[in-house]
Amino acid sequence: MNDFTFCTPTKVHFGKGSVEHLHDEVLAIGKKVLLVYGGSSIKRSGLYDKVKAALSDCEIYEQAGVEPNPRVTSVRAGAQQCKQHDIDVVLAVGGGSVLDCAKAICAAACYDGDAWDLVLDNSKVTKALPLITVLTLSATGSEFDAAAVISNLDTNEKLPLINPLLYPRVSLLDPELTFSVPKNQTAAGAADMMSHIFEQYFASETNLISDGICETILRTVIACAPRAIADPNDYEARSQLMWASSLACNGWCSLGNGIMPWPCHAMEHEVSAYYDITHGVGLAILTPHLMRYSLNEQTVERFCHYGKAVFGMSDESDRMAMANKAIDKTEEFFTSIGLPNNLTALGIDDKNIDAMAEHAVAHNPVLGQCMRPLSLEDVKQIFRNSL
Repeated sequence: MNDFTFCTPTKVHFGKGSVEHLHDEVLAIGKKVLLVYGGSSIKRSGLYDKVKAALSDCEIYEQAGVEPNPRVTSVRAGAQQCKQHDIDVVLAVGGGSVLDCAKAICAAACYDGDAWDLVLDNSKVTKALPLITVLTLSATGSEFDAAAVISNLDTNEKLPLINPLLYPRVSLLDPELTFSVPKNQTAAGAADMMSHIFEQYFASETNLISDGICETILRTVIACAPRAIADPNDYEARSQLMWASSLACNGWCSLGNGIMPWPCHAMEHEVSAYYDITHGVGLAILTPHLMRYSLNEQTVERFCHYGKAVFGMSDESDRMAMANKAIDKTEEFFTSIGLPNNLTALGIDDKNIDAMAEHAVAHNPVLGQCMRPLSLEDVKQIFRNSL
């Protein structure tokens, strides 16, 4: 088990009615608020009015229309508002894209140059406005980590922005706010959570504690996602998914592990950058193909253990056959909740494979330290296998 230092400074209010804490948490920071949100869903659900009422004694400015793959243009606009109005606190109300955009706004508001500079060089983040989040979609874990992913359509890039200053100050997690999430988004969110775990679990060096945590979260998502899809108002299923989302991506699941290159995310970010697809859907498609490509004599026991611990499989003498069955079960689960299993279904062909692979490798130089080391040609082949 490797040494580590870990700190999660985010204060979490979890459960029914957690939005009731919003007024006091915001006022503890300041009264000038930038409210960041996406489309009209928070208005249809009544959450927008509830937030405005809770902050009736605040000066509220709005940055609306944040895209599903948040764009640097929205970050620039939000940061400009923060500077213009001397904003005290940024309030993100929505899913992971809204939260990611808000994090980038918090950093860009305290930076004199262009917001994209911070994405290209995360070390340039030296100060950030405080962030409070109200989560409406369980998926990315952005409510409990210090990372954001921002897209630049001008350059076909989708890159991470990670800095300890970007942890939310407070996150309000009410599972009832996810009741209105459509089935397809619930399914994509489940795939996103599971992928976060896979990136930490299928690594060259793990430990028993992190393995057990990862396996428990995977079993939870597999059990609860179908329930939430079948009955959107199943509070117990929604609450378990919401907490699984938060824990899956804040680093807690991999404490003591070795290097984790996150290959599936490196690849999916390229697909999203070029085709603007739903992140969780892209991950669900790529994951089984990456797993099959990573399966060899050195990794077979890891996949067999995964099959036993997560799907309850019995040991088989043919270890390679057992490992393949575990991967098949992963793909079958994604298909069972309505997710596609190939990129062609999304209208994607092979014309950008070389460019996507080259960019993925250039921005993730540790792909050579994956459980099965991946070269540029390996990444290209996984993309082809996923068509």
